[in-house]
Amino acid sequence: MDFNEVIKARRSIRKFKAQPVPDKYIQEIIEAGRLAPSVSNIQSTRYVVIKSSEVKEKLNEYTVPFVKNAPVVIVCCAYKKAWLEQGEKFLELKNIGAFKDFYQETKQQMDNFEKDGKVERMANPEIDKYYTWQHAAIAIDHMTLKAVDLGLGSCWVGFVDREKVRELVNLNEDYEVIALLPIGYPSYNPLPRPRLSIKDILLKEL
Repeated sequence: MDFNEVIKARRSIRKFKAQPVPDKYIQEIIEAGRLAPSVSNIQSTRYVVIKSSEVKEKLNEYTVPFVKNAPVVIVCCAYKKAWLEQGEKFLELKNIGAFKDFYQETKQQMDNFEKDGKVERMANPEIDKYYTWQHAAIAIDHMTLKAVDLGLGSCWVGFVDREKVRELVNLNEDYEVIALLPIGYPSYNPLPRPRLSIKDILLKEL
């Protein structure tokens, strides 16, 4: 599909056909999430794919009822220790020349940035958690759009007992469940949702 049409066609789908989702499509959806950007390329988002009816029945205890009816549910998680690998990831970027075109021109600016203490103020460990949530949010958005491109529907589900689901899918405490993404072929075609106009959301131009 044309990308603009994908964006326009995306809906939150809560009723799915029983038709199975091909494994190839599941891999393509996760690949869309894998390619999403993240701070310092730390790639902190992880996934668990649930296809088992038995597991989905147990999952039903910890989230909204329609989730269990999706052929596939992707549990989107944050790997909390990804920040420990930040330096290594930064070096990976440097080694492939990711900063080559701009680094020499801005080196002095970056040095001053560090000397002014801005790095310490902005890289507060207390907000690292929120970066990993942002990473997951970007990845999930990529995935919902890829689902539409494949003729599938999905629904971003944040109403979930995150701790119980983490235990259900047998992840240790290094991981935090962010959201569920039920996926399948839509059994209905929802009307477009009302949206604010651009003039309502664009506060100002400076």
